[in-house]
Amino acid sequence: MTRRLNIVLAVLIAVTLASQRELFSQETAEEGRAGKPNMIYIMADDLGYGDLGCYGQERILTPNIDLLAKEGMRLTSYYAPCTVCRPSRLGLWTGMHMGHTAINSNAKYIFQPEDVTVAELLREVGYRTGGVGKWAMGGVDTPGRPTANGFDFWMGYLDQSEAHNYYPTHLWKREDKYPLAGNVIGDYPNGRGRVASKRVTYSHDVMTNQALDFIRDNHQQPFLLHIHWTIPHANNEGGRVTGNGMEVPTLGVYANRDWPEPEKGHAAMITRMDGDVGRLLSLLRELQIDEKTLIIFTSDNGPHQEGGHKHEYFDSNGPLRGYKRDLYEGGIRAPTIARWPGKIEPGTESDEPLAGYDWLPTACELAGAETPEGIDGVSFVPTLMGAQQPSHEYLFWRYGEKTAVRLGDWKAVQLTSDGPLELYNLTDDIGEQNNVAEQNPDIIERVKASVVDATK
Repeated sequence: MTRRLNIVLAVLIAVTLASQRELFSQETAEEGRAGKPNMIYIMADDLGYGDLGCYGQERILTPNIDLLAKEGMRLTSYYAPCTVCRPSRLGLWTGMHMGHTAINSNAKYIFQPEDVTVAELLREVGYRTGGVGKWAMGGVDTPGRPTANGFDFWMGYLDQSEAHNYYPTHLWKREDKYPLAGNVIGDYPNGRGRVASKRVTYSHDVMTNQALDFIRDNHQQPFLLHIHWTIPHANNEGGRVTGNGMEVPTLGVYANRDWPEPEKGHAAMITRMDGDVGRLLSLLRELQIDEKTLIIFTSDNGPHQEGGHKHEYFDSNGPLRGYKRDLYEGGIRAPTIARWPGKIEPGTESDEPLAGYDWLPTACELAGAETPEGIDGVSFVPTLMGAQQPSHEYLFWRYGEKTAVRLGDWKAVQLTSDGPLELYNLTDDIGEQNNVAEQNPDIIERVKASVVDATK
């Protein structure tokens, strides 16, 4: 009798504790939504799923980003909207997947007045909005310029291809040229490109300093800051000729490593960026706004194979198949971390399938802004707060003729518009090695229906 009573009491205690945990998660979620936090969205350029220590990297040092993960949450199934730069940013800023954006490749696109960005929506509810880094949505004389699309402040590159060079003659600050002292652009002897022939001022450092200044200038009111660093993208123009397009002022701790020069540069850029994450965290603590600030750290797509860098050298895609320009997991699944002291439980992890186009509704919910109808993203505030997350029916990508769909644990890839669908179970096969399409015709039919829905 005593044993049976103990079992009953144990069950009752377990049920009560579970209920309390769920209630706490819901209350915490409501508390998170009630305030107006500062939001910093950091997006590296071509950073792979395996390039960070907290995602398994063993040779590239990233102690500050690893600290973000220790103090926050790893989002292990968070995807870039696309597998290349420009459309990935378009999806991020508008909340749309590649079935509903104007481009699904790096084709030129200029923001139009009807495009609504997350910055516009947050500015309407009192946020100061700023950004640094790569823009790629239109020049200063077009409707696509940052200041015409919700950003009070922008500092960086407006043109996509110019962002490949870390030593340009100038950047853009709002709508004005911002000269970078000492840099000179010259032609290669064979005429196959233009690159900095004199390198004095490193653009990444300038943009980072401007981002920190934006925080200092606006920390007494809610702010949204997008930090779209160009690190560790290769200098494609330089790489085509020299085989080493990794431009960085110093190789630091990697200078004497027995590695190819492009790999030293790749590692040095990532570690330099990591140091700037450390500077950012120090500033938030100095200004006493650490607990008022949500940081999301991610990448715009998978690792590149450009400028002399080989993604295999550091296992930059980790356990994933493929890299930049692929719609296999290595091309689109991004190493992602969310940190918000006092709100996000430290050292946690979520494998909920999410995408960069979920950022807009997430930011709107936290800011108290109205989320536009007809977008593809869903708010992942519940995931951040440890509460139950309404899951996507599916995630969708398109890059040229390539198409991919994720349905729960299932991932389908189609390499050409009339080619066969490949199917993988990511729970059992994260490396997408075992195509099980023939064994699962019912899932293939669901995939086809999702593609029709995503592109109508």
